[in-house]
Amino acid sequence: MTTTAPAGAAAPPQPPSVKPAAPGRRRSLTRGGGLFVLPFLIVFALFLVWPVVQGLWMSLTDASLSLRGTEFVGFANYTEAFGDPDVWSSLGNTAFFTLISCVPLVLVALGMALLVHSGLAGQWVWRLAYFAPYLLPVTVVTLIWTWLYQPDIGLGNQLLTSLGMEPVGWLSDESVAMWSVAALTVWWTVGFNFLLYLAALQSLPTTYDEAAALDGAGAWRRLWSVTLPQLRHTTVLVAMLQVLASLKVFDQIYILTKGGPNGSTRPILEYVYDVGFTGYRLGYASAVSYIFFAIVIVVSVLQLRFFRQEG
Repeated sequence: MTTTAPAGAAAPPQPPSVKPAAPGRRRSLTRGGGLFVLPFLIVFALFLVWPVVQGLWMSLTDASLSLRGTEFVGFANYTEAFGDPDVWSSLGNTAFFTLISCVPLVLVALGMALLVHSGLAGQWVWRLAYFAPYLLPVTVVTLIWTWLYQPDIGLGNQLLTSLGMEPVGWLSDESVAMWSVAALTVWWTVGFNFLLYLAALQSLPTTYDEAAALDGAGAWRRLWSVTLPQLRHTTVLVAMLQVLASLKVFDQIYILTKGGPNGSTRPILEYVYDVGFTGYRLGYASAVSYIFFAIVIVVSVLQLRFFRQEG
């Protein structure tokens, strides 16, 4: 049925017609967009693409910090790296640190977020206390924990002595030093993961939890069957970010232990630093760094495939 507007009524406004841009104008818009992107492309090429290409070329030479000339050696540096026991021990230290630090950094952050989200009194105090260590620079963090790990006057051994236990060489015992570094790292960086989990918890709908409560599910059952499944994507994100961050560990270990004792805490990045800037072998250090880069890429791809299948 067709209706007509009453006499004297204003006609409804018509939508403006949109004409397609002429070919010449489209080329002008594309050219203008390219000019806006050009500064970023220049910076990206100078500070990322060119260093990657230059480092790859350097790994095929015997480049050194000394004043002698550089010669092309092909894959000799890579062959030497695969047969270098120090490379494999450093990679093993890196993998061990990643394992013992990532698990608590995920679980502890989740527990902290659940406690705060449960409605503890003084919310801002808990949030500040959990996140404040993450704001500290690495030098301050290592200075604090160096005092805590002091063999005679450190808080750690003082507590053990008060309990009638023997003091521990936190940084001098090969079997304990890496655990000490991992404890420092968890205390320092868990606040970031805590914020991710807390934001995810605050965005979850409450209808599922309320429905489960009406059906008689207790707090633990609702946590295990309702809350945690909804946090799956956040857990995947936290785990992936944490694994990549732990694989690149360098600062706190270099300042705290210098890779000691007897190389038991030296990660692969510190070995690259030692070879390149202490041993002056830039070509060999570049080859080792690109081997590690390939390992990180493989780990990232495997993580993506694993979590995609789990999701």
